[in-house]
Amino acid sequence: MEFISSSLSVQCTYCHVEGRFESDEKKSKQTARSMMQMMFAINQDSFKGQREVTCYSCHRGAPEPAGTPTVDGQMRRQTAAAFEAQEPTANLPTVSQLLGSYIDALGGTAAIENITSRVEKGTVSFGRRSVSVEIFTRAPDKQAVVQHLPEGDSLTIFDGQTGWLVSPGRPTRIMQGSEIEAAQMDANLQFALRVQELFPELHVEYPEKVGDREAYVLLCVMEGQPAAKLYFDEQSNLLLRVVRYADSPLGLDPTQIDYADYRDVGGVQVPFRVTLSQPGSSSTMQIEQVQQNVSIDGTKFAKPASDRSLAAPAPPGQSE
Repeated sequence: MEFISSSLSVQCTYCHVEGRFESDEKKSKQTARSMMQMMFAINQDSFKGQREVTCYSCHRGAPEPAGTPTVDGQMRRQTAAAFEAQEPTANLPTVSQLLGSYIDALGGTAAIENITSRVEKGTVSFGRRSVSVEIFTRAPDKQAVVQHLPEGDSLTIFDGQTGWLVSPGRPTRIMQGSEIEAAQMDANLQFALRVQELFPELHVEYPEKVGDREAYVLLCVMEGQPAAKLYFDEQSNLLLRVVRYADSPLGLDPTQIDYADYRDVGGVQVPFRVTLSQPGSSSTMQIEQVQQNVSIDGTKFAKPASDRSLAAPAPPGQSE
């Protein structure tokens, strides 16, 4: 469902009746089901079952598919073609050099290994709206993010194996597939030291710009999962951006995370500003307080108490 929202730039209520998600009374929901069946049939009949056509192939971020190309789109394609024709950039660092410089920039291996827990407090902004947030992380792979919304707390919890997403007024949803992989990355306080263990295949790609900063790009490949990209500042060697994808039966849903305002906390550089962007939405977290190696109650990472839980979206052709 998140992929449909991203591909059409719509919210859940475009297809669903608020408070009655199982209802089929909206025509847009009936149409969406027919479109999914059509997409699956095209891929099965024309591409031997490989996912080549997705919702985004036609919709391109609009509720109605566009049938006419735009001048702006043509310019972008020409620019991309020109870029691809460039000669490879010389003197790129090796994977080991790039990761080694990143580790040194953070504070070094010993300092990173010394961090066993972290508690962060600050605010997260969605446009003009801002709420308080707390992040509890405990090595090796547990994390709880609590956003204190006016209507109730929003929770993202990962206990090292299973994760849960809780939104006020909605059923608890269990993390699936790529969400688990993303949660493991976010919860790993020693991520910089584990990149080569987590991703068996790594490639240094063309440098790109992140804002006004030149960045080295590291392509990270894990078998059975969509590839991720890490962007490192050429000057500071710190991580500026991560781009990763959540896989779904309909296609890949991208997430971009930008890191900034690094500060020294106990000998380790910690980003105090984190911006999370997805198609149609963006939020910025500004950290105000960080505590390292403090005791965290294990109940923070326990399964949330809820009367209802949602394990996964219903298969196409069935009521959600």
